[in-house]
Amino acid sequence: MDRTQQALAAEPRPLATPRDADRIGETISELLLRLREAREAAATDPFGDPVLLIALAISRRLDDGRLDAAAIGELIARLADTAAVDRARRLAAYVGLDRGAGTLDALAARLVRPDPEDSPVPFAAYREVVERPRFAAVFTAHPTFSLPPGTGAAVAAAASDADFPAGLSHRPAAPTLTEEFVQAVAAIQRGRDALDGLNGALLRAARGIWGDRWQALLPAPILLSSWVGYDTDGRTDIGWWDTIGLRLTMKRLQLQRLAAQLAPLGDCAAPLAARTAQAEAAVARQLEALPQTPVPEAPQTPVPEAVQHFAAVLIGDREAALVDPAPLLALFPAALAAAPDDAARLTLATARAGLAAHGLALAHTHTRLNASQIHNALRQRLGLTASPDDMASRRGLLAQVNAALAEVTAQPVDFGALLAEQASAVRLMMTVAQITKHIDASQPVRFLIAETESGYTLLGALWLAKRLGIARHVEISPLFETAEALERGDKVVEEALRSPFFRDYLRAQGRLCLQFGYSDSGRYVGQLPASYLAERLKLRLADQLRRHGLSEIELVLFDTHGESIGRGGHPDSLADRLDYLSPPQARAALGRAGLKLREESSFQGGDGYLLFGTPALAAATIARIAEHAFAPPAAEPDPIYAESDYGADFFATIRREMQILVEDPGYAALLGAFGPGLLDRTGSRPAARQSDMGGPARITHPSQLRAIPNNAILHQMGWLANTLHGLGAAVAANPDGFADMLARSPRFARAVAMAARAAACSDLGVLRAGVDTLDPGPWLDRAGATRRPGRREELMHVAAALERLGLSSDVRRMFRHLQSDHLALRAAWPELPRMPDRLVLLHALRLALIHRIWLLAVQIPEFSPRHGATREALIRGILQLDVDRALSLLAEVFPARPDPASSLDFHEPAPGRGGASYAAEHAAIFAPLAGLFAQVRECSAAIAHEVGTFG
Repeated sequence: MDRTQQALAAEPRPLATPRDADRIGETISELLLRLREAREAAATDPFGDPVLLIALAISRRLDDGRLDAAAIGELIARLADTAAVDRARRLAAYVGLDRGAGTLDALAARLVRPDPEDSPVPFAAYREVVERPRFAAVFTAHPTFSLPPGTGAAVAAAASDADFPAGLSHRPAAPTLTEEFVQAVAAIQRGRDALDGLNGALLRAARGIWGDRWQALLPAPILLSSWVGYDTDGRTDIGWWDTIGLRLTMKRLQLQRLAAQLAPLGDCAAPLAARTAQAEAAVARQLEALPQTPVPEAPQTPVPEAVQHFAAVLIGDREAALVDPAPLLALFPAALAAAPDDAARLTLATARAGLAAHGLALAHTHTRLNASQIHNALRQRLGLTASPDDMASRRGLLAQVNAALAEVTAQPVDFGALLAEQASAVRLMMTVAQITKHIDASQPVRFLIAETESGYTLLGALWLAKRLGIARHVEISPLFETAEALERGDKVVEEALRSPFFRDYLRAQGRLCLQFGYSDSGRYVGQLPASYLAERLKLRLADQLRRHGLSEIELVLFDTHGESIGRGGHPDSLADRLDYLSPPQARAALGRAGLKLREESSFQGGDGYLLFGTPALAAATIARIAEHAFAPPAAEPDPIYAESDYGADFFATIRREMQILVEDPGYAALLGAFGPGLLDRTGSRPAARQSDMGGPARITHPSQLRAIPNNAILHQMGWLANTLHGLGAAVAANPDGFADMLARSPRFARAVAMAARAAACSDLGVLRAGVDTLDPGPWLDRAGATRRPGRREELMHVAAALERLGLSSDVRRMFRHLQSDHLALRAAWPELPRMPDRLVLLHALRLALIHRIWLLAVQIPEFSPRHGATREALIRGILQLDVDRALSLLAEVFPARPDPASSLDFHEPAPGRGGASYAAEHAAIFAPLAGLFAQVRECSAAIAHEVGTFG
């Protein structure tokens, strides 16, 4: 049983008895009342701290026995369940679940007859509208699996009107690659069902107007894609055999899907069903022969004999398994002609559309790697040793790679070459070659390249594709995400477009694929400026295509954002999210330039899959995407474009302030102080780099954290700086202009709504309490006020340990910076939302637990250094919430059980063996420490529910 099955089969926590439930409810109500009173008092008492006051009140209840560990656990569970139910309600509203049935039929009817008073559009025009892909939903697997699969399914079901069951765990366990894939496939399958609903509506609308001609249609306005199992950027748990195995699985799922669609149709589809069954059986044999490695989480190269056997089966069964859907598609006309009625014909036409649009896979394939891996491959293959970052050598490098493109000849690829290859980029390109030769040649494979900052990278990728003979099967796509890339991405593309080989490649492909990221750009320049920079870059890139005579090709714009506002996911609705990432005016400008536009948008990890978490949610999500994809050009001009100087100054001010904050040592200190310790693993990688001793490294710059955990820490610290900071300075520069633009510009208002949601998840009091927790001063103040025996010494020890940690002065200075900017924003925008009391209570409760962890830490007995760790270093690690590692070492230093040999008779007199057990320390310190830390992480899971996303 894998971990996903274990999580789904796990026993839920015991439910509270009615009396306990009443007591927990009363405690929550009482704490919320006290918190409201404290927050109101703080409005007139600037020296009060409501969050620390409630944290202290909770701690005192634990001291005097009014609360115990079990009660705290039930309290957190109640808050988490309530937050999950609210999250489900927001999810339903987000996708417009209440819009009801019939929206797709109404949309299709408008496409047939845009004006009810006019005649239908010509059949050829309708065909062009519905057969050209306009949008792709891409299922990605960034580390955002912040819910156990069963709990995620319960949230989705609750959004679709089911009851949310009590007793579920809310804490995630980092998924394996297989578990990520299983969750992605479930979401994709529901998405494909929803696409069938859309395509069925488009076919029915045509049937009502053009008679039998509708049977010739292959609607494909929306596609699904996936990079789950194919994204090797920064991951070490994906071998080439994993990628091929998962791609074969996607092929088998597509064939099984087709078989299920054909099964009810009987004799008319019998030849088609038989050929589908033959192909599916062949793919099953290929999967059975897939080489295995002993440890999936740390892949080792499979033995050559196993790869040889797999190659024999894969190639031997290739014709039976099909490498193109054309033989299947060729059987549809006869099945349609033999179908007994229109219902059967509609089922066949819908199945054919899905097969033609997606090929031999449940979804299109996106691979991904890093630009540096391309450069390393070129260094090995072509001897190009200069760095493309060196502007002095850039021109020479471009000339050299163009010369190489002029001479490149294709070489064959076999599994032996793949087995021997060490260069990551070449290995991935070889994997793509084997997929297109032996699995599916009908659809191109997207080759996404992260951190592309030079046209040399794109030309190098083209050389590799040509060298391996697959240039026509590969869509080379740069990712622009850093501030520099968003500023000069058009120059990067320009460097590639100057090459006649790259222009010829694009003409043969028929499209230019570009990718825009929001995680890194958002955390370095702020989310609002990031979307502005991305929009401006898209328009400049369109100009590049015109200048190089490529305006006839399709422009594919893939926004890899996410569901969090920290990654560019607009919080108001899915419709707003789509219009925020691709504003109507920008789409209209691209349309006026004569470019065919395809938009793509990511649905990331557990958060994104929730939008496809039930059939109803998937149908609503696809309906909203279809409405966006078929929306007419913007009719009204938006003043933010007419008054572009104001917009440019506004976003530039936010960007400047955010860049100042990122370079502030106090900001790095805040992120790294104990923020990573608040997070459970939600993906394949830790939040931060590790030190040589195995514990958390001292964070001196945000770049030492990965982007999604960086954002998640801001959520957990109660201050979403990457979306909120700098807005005060920007608004204060021209308050009247801000108010005017907010009232008149939909584009501007949609951007500012991001900040409004950030404010609802942020509270200066919560952040201040975290800052005060890192300051030795308040701990000394508590030491002076306590009357509890022994507590004064513990508090003073914590203060001394914090003094040695040395974070307070930098963090306090940075806090004043944030506070000053936010006061300016509140003054100009009094209606800005505030953090709700329930979320503040969660922060206060968790802070009380952290305080008690620290008080226990200073009670750890002295011990001799072990594995280079001292007691002082151990306490410092616990202050940073590196609790799991500390407990592991403590279990070794202080064994809970006596020597197992103490009860044995060794046949001669023995000395006393007493004192070998530290059961008392485990009972009084270590076990409570573990329990408190688990509850800290449970609070974090509840906070993620309240915010609605992870990272």
